[in-house]
Amino acid sequence: MTGFVVVIPSRYASERLPGKPLRLIGDKPMLQHVYERGIESAAADVVIATDDERIVAAAESFSAKCCMTSAAHRSGTDRLAEVARLSGWPDEQFIVNLQGDEPLLPSRLINQCAALLDDERADVATLASPIQSQQDFDNPNIVKTVVDDNGFALYFSRAAIPYARSAVNNELARNSALHHHGIYAYRNSVLQAIVSAPQSALEIAEQLEQLRALSLGLKIKVGMPSVRPGPGVDTEEDLAAAGRLIGKFKTQKEA
Repeated sequence: MTGFVVVIPSRYASERLPGKPLRLIGDKPMLQHVYERGIESAAADVVIATDDERIVAAAESFSAKCCMTSAAHRSGTDRLAEVARLSGWPDEQFIVNLQGDEPLLPSRLINQCAALLDDERADVATLASPIQSQQDFDNPNIVKTVVDDNGFALYFSRAAIPYARSAVNNELARNSALHHHGIYAYRNSVLQAIVSAPQSALEIAEQLEQLRALSLGLKIKVGMPSVRPGPGVDTEEDLAAAGRLIGKFKTQKEA
């Protein structure tokens, strides 16, 4: 596997969960759990990228490497690209975007996502699992993707894709969709090209920034995770669930 680095974009503001990165899960802030997942991976370096001094102070308390970035960024991807520029990473550097609200994402999946870029056809890599229920298939908060026969993304949507023209085909449609997980790996040159491009109409409509890459004609390799990651954290309910699951997660990790 080609060497890679991990960047964790982290911002303090969150409409649904204010101060999200510093909210406690067990006895640690969520950000620390995510950072530990990065450190447990095979990454050559792990950097927290933020624009908030409170996050910098928290990162320093658990000896994490932190990079202060612009407050003007619209997305974590933009923040990631600034860290790459400030760090002087070469065009061919593999960079994993590990989102700061994924404390239950096993470190082995970070390695798996980065390794997908060893396929020279891949510009971007990500992970997706089978849809678990009709409720998940219909849920607009769960992003779905469909892939071609070579495992490259055809589209991502909040809608239930593919659409079943009749009830008899609904199970076939649901089984063709995958539940997308919010982890990405990029070559630095590709990352810089994505953030330099304007938002696409598809991206604006769905509010999914990975659609910008598809609109640019880039190929996104989608891997099936070797283990299903735990849920991300967006709400108070998610935070409580993560608190209940973190002990089980640690036990599985140590087994």
